[in-house]
Amino acid sequence: MDTSLGGFYGLGIAPQLLETLETLKFTIPTPIQQKAIPIAIEGKDVIGIAQTGTGKTLAFGIPMLQRLAQQKGRGLILVPTRELAIQVNTALQPFTHALKMSSAVVIGGESMRAQISALSRNCRIIIATPGRLLDHIQQRHVRLDDVQVLILDEADRMLDMGFLPDIQRILKLIPKSRQTMLFSATMPTDIVNMAAAHMHLPLRTEIAASGTAAERISQEIFVVKKNLKDKLLVKLLTQYSGSILLFTRTKRGAKQVTQLLRAARHSAAEIHSNRSLGQRKEALEGFKTGRYRVLVATDIAARGIDVHGIELVINYDLPDDAENYVHRIGRTGRAGREGHAISLAMPEQASDVRSIERLIKTSITLSIHPEFPAERWQVGASTDFRQRRNGGGGGRRPPQRKQHRTTHRSW
Repeated sequence: MDTSLGGFYGLGIAPQLLETLETLKFTIPTPIQQKAIPIAIEGKDVIGIAQTGTGKTLAFGIPMLQRLAQQKGRGLILVPTRELAIQVNTALQPFTHALKMSSAVVIGGESMRAQISALSRNCRIIIATPGRLLDHIQQRHVRLDDVQVLILDEADRMLDMGFLPDIQRILKLIPKSRQTMLFSATMPTDIVNMAAAHMHLPLRTEIAASGTAAERISQEIFVVKKNLKDKLLVKLLTQYSGSILLFTRTKRGAKQVTQLLRAARHSAAEIHSNRSLGQRKEALEGFKTGRYRVLVATDIAARGIDVHGIELVINYDLPDDAENYVHRIGRTGRAGREGHAISLAMPEQASDVRSIERLIKTSITLSIHPEFPAERWQVGASTDFRQRRNGGGGGRRPPQRKQHRTTHRSW
């Protein structure tokens, strides 16, 4: 264990949890862990704002488990998606095992009977999606009057998905004397209001400005007509050898792109809400182990995938919401590593690109593939758009893309 300034020592973490961190070879806390853990261990309410992939799970998990080891009661972690629930449970398991605590994952798409059994075994931690948790509450399988620590993970995503009414119903069933920790990548007004209504003088820790993209992720965009997107995609994939996470806007689009990639002899799987939980687990596990090199996903997976070493994120479709762009590309370049993101935009989408650039507070490198026509933004799509073909500059460029030539433009 690193005992130098900046290590996990000195944050107030109990020896048993420090030993687990050492076993896992976690030596240096991430910035959000460095700031949030000491505050949370003191029992204070915390609002943590940080980019995806910065270690938020341990930032709230370690203080929660340490408090539960000292007193009776439960911890409740609410998350927006099934995948994120499973991911959080996996990340916390070494620590729950060390403290001889049990956890229950309560999500849709899995057997109610198995979840009832897990809840009945006096589990100390419940990790749940709001809808399925309410199902269990209504059927009297679980009560929340002993919850001592409440975590709202990816709170902005839960609100985006329409979970606010469910969350408010759950909050009414939890003791007001609880400790509450809210973690999110962005801080929209609805979350500010929620914090004001349900938290006790929360301390805010913000590692990066709300909505900023990870610094070590280089980004580029190709302007391409719709009928050429598939051909350009296949061509781009040949220039990378590592794992690729590809985002589409719709479930139908994910299925079509997966079929396209398989026809081009790329190992690919799809993950979206039309797939069963078993299919989604198989796709994610296959992606982690390398059986599938490309995972095609809708935004349901933008924050529910924690896979180390993703080389490239491709936005086959731009997201409906600019903030989802940040969450998508945050799947690469995690935990301080370098990453790269490519987006395909149609000529009429200049205003969408501009919205993204305003949010991330930087311009995205405009690239032109030598085998495809150089498209201009559609006239009227952005009144002050102009393109300069002066080359050079623009951040890190992966060596695999030498056949591109890159231009830059300002809005």
